[in-house]
Amino acid sequence: MGGMNSKERLLAAWNGTATDHIALTFQCFGNPVPAHLRWTGSEKQGEVRRWYTKRLEHIHTLPVPWTLEDEFKRVRTWLSLGVDDLIDVSVPWSMHPEVRWTNSRHEPKDDKPYPVLEREYRTPAGTLRHRVHQTGEEIGEGWVIQPNHVSLMEDFNIPRGVEHAVSSPEDVPRIRYLYAPPDREAAQWLERRMERVAAFAGEEGVAVQAWAAFGMDAVVWLCGTEGAILLAMDHPKAFAELMEIVTTTDLARIELAAAQPGIDLIVERGWYSSTDFWSPQLFDQYLVDHVRRMADLSHRRGKKFCYTVTTGVEVLGPRLADAGVDVLYFVDPLLDGISMEKARDLLGSRMCLAGGTNAITLATKDRKMIESEVNQAMAALGPTGRFILHPIDALFPDTPWEGVEMLIQAWEQVRGA
Repeated sequence: MGGMNSKERLLAAWNGTATDHIALTFQCFGNPVPAHLRWTGSEKQGEVRRWYTKRLEHIHTLPVPWTLEDEFKRVRTWLSLGVDDLIDVSVPWSMHPEVRWTNSRHEPKDDKPYPVLEREYRTPAGTLRHRVHQTGEEIGEGWVIQPNHVSLMEDFNIPRGVEHAVSSPEDVPRIRYLYAPPDREAAQWLERRMERVAAFAGEEGVAVQAWAAFGMDAVVWLCGTEGAILLAMDHPKAFAELMEIVTTTDLARIELAAAQPGIDLIVERGWYSSTDFWSPQLFDQYLVDHVRRMADLSHRRGKKFCYTVTTGVEVLGPRLADAGVDVLYFVDPLLDGISMEKARDLLGSRMCLAGGTNAITLATKDRKMIESEVNQAMAALGPTGRFILHPIDALFPDTPWEGVEMLIQAWEQVRGA
């Protein structure tokens, strides 16, 4: 079979139907690109030397602007290299219209080395404070940066938290006013965004994936890692209420995304839902039904549903398949330690698996190691018809382009064999 465009190839992998070759995709998280692949952006950007993704919109602060036109140019450039790509859309959420907040900054005291950023929310259910250290360390070129205020959903908050948004069971009811279903303004924003995205996707023959649910990632952002686990163990009723608040808004975001005919795949974040954080028992108790509801809604609206988790796949993968997940981001032979043969036997007939190699491997620039991972993954998972080769989980600011080229060359060699 030949002549497939990128969208057709990925749809075939998601559905487990015949394709012309195994797809290769990347996610970009500030990776440097060589001079011949750069372009000139806006006056604020200058030369675009690193690639990002609109997946990061609403939850991260980039060191440089990344426009929708940049998203399109990245897609075109990957396609010119023979690689598949997707347009990322980050679906917004809203706050209750009666919520008000004030920001403040407190200088270090009591021998503490860092100032504290604070955001105080006033909600109809009472006041809530969210406080984090502003560490100000040198992050390194290309990496996302800590914002100068306390965002509700942000990775920086977890290790720097002084007082997490949910610091006690009494804080839980207030979250429903802060992480609320998309309002009319948010819906109009997505409508405008999709007018441009759908037109481009149709012209270029590429798929669109909507990052539309936070799930357990939201819980950990709100509570901190230890706080989330302790809340689940010590206050199960409050934790269940928090999960239902998150689920309600996640479902509303999926409903909004799925109403867009230009969106092909609904994606839920699950980086903080793995067995690194949760026992299988707690996963079963609090998350399986949540994922099933996300998948069911996506399917009723004619969309495929994808879940993102990078470790514990041998334990969690069958549970996710049972819950209706169509595409799993990711199967990682390096950090998760699952063999591609084990992944095939457990999941290869049940869902599309993306992964098979790791960005850490690319950073070694070891051609033999890169070729070995590619060969093993494509040999084991390629025959299932449900596999996308993808270095997990993204190309980062310290991922050398030489490693990317070696991966593309290894993929082309196996693909053409």
